[in-house]
Amino acid sequence: MKKLCMTMLRMITLLIAISIIAFLMVSHAPMDPLTAYIGTSSTISEEAKEEIAEYWGLNDPPMERFFTWADNVLHGDFGESIVYKQPVLTVIKERFQYSLALILIAWSCSGILGFGLGILAAVLKGKLPDKIIKTCCLVFQSAPTFWVGLLMLSVFAVNLGWFPIGLAAPMGKAAPEVTLGDRLHHLVLPAVTLSILGIGKITLYTRQKLLELFDSEFILYARTRGENTWQILKRHGMRNIAIPAVTVQFASFSELFGGIALAESVFSYPGIGSAVTAAGLGGDVPLLLGIAIFSAVFVFAGNLIANVLYGILDPRIREGVSHEQKN
Repeated sequence: MKKLCMTMLRMITLLIAISIIAFLMVSHAPMDPLTAYIGTSSTISEEAKEEIAEYWGLNDPPMERFFTWADNVLHGDFGESIVYKQPVLTVIKERFQYSLALILIAWSCSGILGFGLGILAAVLKGKLPDKIIKTCCLVFQSAPTFWVGLLMLSVFAVNLGWFPIGLAAPMGKAAPEVTLGDRLHHLVLPAVTLSILGIGKITLYTRQKLLELFDSEFILYARTRGENTWQILKRHGMRNIAIPAVTVQFASFSELFGGIALAESVFSYPGIGSAVTAAGLGGDVPLLLGIAIFSAVFVFAGNLIANVLYGILDPRIREGVSHEQKN
């Protein structure tokens, strides 16, 4: 119970800090929400502009706007999106349904493939497959998301024509007629783009940890008993390298949120990342703040799941905690 209370306290502190920082950054951003709302070429009167500014509370001092917004959030009201003309929670809910599928596929593929490639590179250290894997990981690790996305589009969508250029479903097709196969077909390129960007870190980290394990004394002793590399990996390696891999993989939740905005913009995918881009360009402060809080909760939940999995993968962690509590 005490541990749960401390976890909730940390989450509340994090959300308060994120809310303040996000509000300050958005308030001091070089954009005018009123101009973004009505357009630079608008011909409406000054009286109409004042009414719009009054409606959105743009004339209030920043501190007053923040406390008004915070009070509404505590009552479950995140405001109305200026760009989409809908409640912020509705926009986030609708958009996140698309992004969740993309995130889960990309996250799972990068974790599984990265873990497997890391093991393969460590086992074949110094050989050609190891060099190829390391080179590819370093190249894609340093490549910008939008560059990889554009490369995927030009090769597989434009030149080869294997996949659609963008969107989440075929254009001109009614929603009830869209099949699961259609949605998966549109998911492939953005999912592969995000997966490639996430594979490098988990691959290199797993490789390094496994090489350190191979050089340890108890592994050298296991070799003297006649165990080969695959036996050592099965009996000793998997569990020891699984915990670091889980740490890196769940920590990549924050990086996924950073990369998903660019990936969804490149592929015109209607997820929460493209909503962030639209909100930023449109000066949609309520939506930006709502997504900032939502993403913080999402990342915190990922880290919490990782902490739970630590105890499952290595019971010694649970025993260590129990021992400290008894003392």
